[in-house]
Amino acid sequence: MARPTGALLLKRPRVNIPRRGPRPAGNPPGLRRPGPPRAEGRAVSGHHYFTNYLEPADKRKLLSWLASLRPIWEHRYSTERPLPSGVTQRLLLRPVYWLGNWQFACLDYYRPPRGIHNRCVAAEPFPPVLARVVRDVETRIARLFPKTHIPPRFKLNTCLVNFYGSRLERDKRVDVARVGEHRDFEPGPVASLSIGERALLQFVEPHRSGEAARPLLSQWLDDSSLQIFGGPLLKDRALHRVQRVDDKLHTELPPQIDGFHTRRINFTFRYVPAEHILPFAELAQAAQRDVRGYVEQLASSSEFFRQALSAADAKRTRQI
Repeated sequence: MARPTGALLLKRPRVNIPRRGPRPAGNPPGLRRPGPPRAEGRAVSGHHYFTNYLEPADKRKLLSWLASLRPIWEHRYSTERPLPSGVTQRLLLRPVYWLGNWQFACLDYYRPPRGIHNRCVAAEPFPPVLARVVRDVETRIARLFPKTHIPPRFKLNTCLVNFYGSRLERDKRVDVARVGEHRDFEPGPVASLSIGERALLQFVEPHRSGEAARPLLSQWLDDSSLQIFGGPLLKDRALHRVQRVDDKLHTELPPQIDGFHTRRINFTFRYVPAEHILPFAELAQAAQRDVRGYVEQLASSSEFFRQALSAADAKRTRQI
């Protein structure tokens, strides 16, 4: 039997291969009905990959919307408080943007069960093309995953927009199109939509510092593809990383970012319980001070953040 292209299974964990259930009735306008999940040789529990998911017309809408964004560079740690012991302040490798809620690096992201308060700041809603994608993906998740793998009130209400490419340093371009090993701590399945050059994503076994990582699964993420993963193996146990991003098509994607050349963009959709998402004005004062500079940057091009900043200033005035 010919093996499908795109996914390379490096280790085959003991899994139950789910039966393919009925497809959701109809597709949202502009989205193709994709084929079944693909992996080399056999299905991988909790992993589903769809090629050519995004219609060309919707990709054009997405690129048009991206051109209006003004991503920001964040420091990894707070500039308002002393650095943690043994670390050095640095910028993140790449500029970022968030939708639904913004998890600032200096607030240490969302890390349940303990790191849940003052971590997620209410952010702009999804544009229509992404809102339609989210509705469809939520339907797929309900069909593809057992109920025990989906939290109550699950809704893909968070999106990290990651820009992969090279940045300009001393008149030289330095490739930063990679992500180290990590786990997405938000509960429930995660979906990612990719545009631009293809990227090699790997799921690896947890391992001690200094030990070589043992890959479980490698997946090339192609332009306009959708990946969904969840469950105890890939979501709760394994780490994942982006090993590299091709640079074969000389792709240049919007928006224009000073000192940065983007050749791939990934939209990662996750779930954060609504009670853990706060408007900027409702953050604890220390957290507000940590991220106010970023909110001011965002407010220069975003009506949503202009209003968030005004609400925080009005609240502070009332308290004086």
